[in-house]
Amino acid sequence: MSTITHWVAGQSFAGGSDRTAPVFNPATGQQQAEVLLGSQADVEAGIQAAWDAFPEWSQTSVSARAKILFAFRELVNANIDRLAEAITDEHGKVLSDAKGEVLRGLEVVEFACGIPSLLKGDYSDQVSTGVDSFSFREPLGVVAGITPFNFPAMVPMWMFPVAIACGNTFVLKPSERDPSASLILAELWKQAGLPDGVFNVVHGDKVAVDTILDSPRVSAVSFVGSTPIAKYIHERGTANGKRVQALGGAKNHAIILPDAEVDFAADHLAAAAFGSAGERCMAISAAIAVGSAGDRIVEAVNERAQAVKVGSGRDAGSEMGPVVTKQAQERILGLIDAGESQGGKVTVDGRGYAVSGYEDGFWVGPTVIDQVTTEMDVYQQEIFGPVLSVVRSDSVDEAIALINSNPYGNGTAIFTNSGEAARRFQRGVHVGMIGINVPVPVPMAFYSFGGWKDSLFGDKHIHGPEGVSFYTRAKVVTARWPHVSHDSEASFHFPTAR
Repeated sequence: MSTITHWVAGQSFAGGSDRTAPVFNPATGQQQAEVLLGSQADVEAGIQAAWDAFPEWSQTSVSARAKILFAFRELVNANIDRLAEAITDEHGKVLSDAKGEVLRGLEVVEFACGIPSLLKGDYSDQVSTGVDSFSFREPLGVVAGITPFNFPAMVPMWMFPVAIACGNTFVLKPSERDPSASLILAELWKQAGLPDGVFNVVHGDKVAVDTILDSPRVSAVSFVGSTPIAKYIHERGTANGKRVQALGGAKNHAIILPDAEVDFAADHLAAAAFGSAGERCMAISAAIAVGSAGDRIVEAVNERAQAVKVGSGRDAGSEMGPVVTKQAQERILGLIDAGESQGGKVTVDGRGYAVSGYEDGFWVGPTVIDQVTTEMDVYQQEIFGPVLSVVRSDSVDEAIALINSNPYGNGTAIFTNSGEAARRFQRGVHVGMIGINVPVPVPMAFYSFGGWKDSLFGDKHIHGPEGVSFYTRAKVVTARWPHVSHDSEASFHFPTAR
């Protein structure tokens, strides 16, 4: 049984805590490792290493930082298979999906490689007689990221490339469920030439989180996870004077209008609902079928759900793997039970799913529940599993109103061939990220990612231009250099005291 350690000041760090958590292979259901859970002192050691590294790193030229980022990018690209295998073995997602996750994270690294241009300030000449004004942005100091299990490589890479490129030092607290990818990334940073202490990894539970939130040496915290925890982190972090961007949960809807191309919509709905076993904050978990689209889309999605190839993420033929833990499996199955008992019609049933040779894995098969209403538990809760609820609606305006009444505002989509309906939708929904015939509208790295309402606590979205803004603060300088005319009194004579 291997033990997964922390990474502090450029090397593996065991710390002083003897508390551990099990790390499972979700496909087999067996424990494959244990991860150390840091004490307050262990976490403070990581923060101290970042604190000590900040003065020199913050004064490193942007071109030197960019050179290290370029080297890191090449190393990650060369180690995609290694990272993907670690993700698959601890998270459960299929290898192709794990590789895709790393590639999306690399896009943020590539964005951050442009830091010399991203940090360019403004200059105004002669704002008053003999007076010039200019602005520039400086790093904050030690910043931290607290990241979820569902994207153990991509979500951290939404944070630390931008933070480090801007001159900050970083402490990452990854999910204890799949911690190995973070340590591989730490090793690659060292190989790329990043100075020791600029990037640190501390594993842990609430003890680690609270230590980060309470430490006066941490200037900012980025978080992605559930809404209750996002709210807690935002409240506690800001109460301690920190900048906080806390991305919470989601209930993402997709509207299907009668004029939509049914096969196209069904293909993309199935991928958006069942990809990565539904364990995505941008997964579509609620389809709103408008009018005559209802029966046709349910029939087409049922066919796709039944055809999904479920199996171990290491098997090349698998399209969907298990969910991450036994507890997650039980919670998802309970929500399917509740949906059925409250009046929903289970048209594709993923309960009792088993994969030959992996009978102890944490399996939930693709599930479709028709005739769902907004009062049902399966609609109101974020499922985070391969379950698609179908809600019926009479009009696009009614569907938009339904989305707007939901407390979440992360992502949403519409399937239609009507430009007028699409425009009405994109302007009318109270949601941060919108797809038109695109079910998972995750912005590219040079835009910023984030939702509205209970899907975001804080005023800055993650990565992109808002990420640069979050990890820096502005200075504005107003300067005058008056002309001074005087005799220098220089003389070639031998100096005397007189």
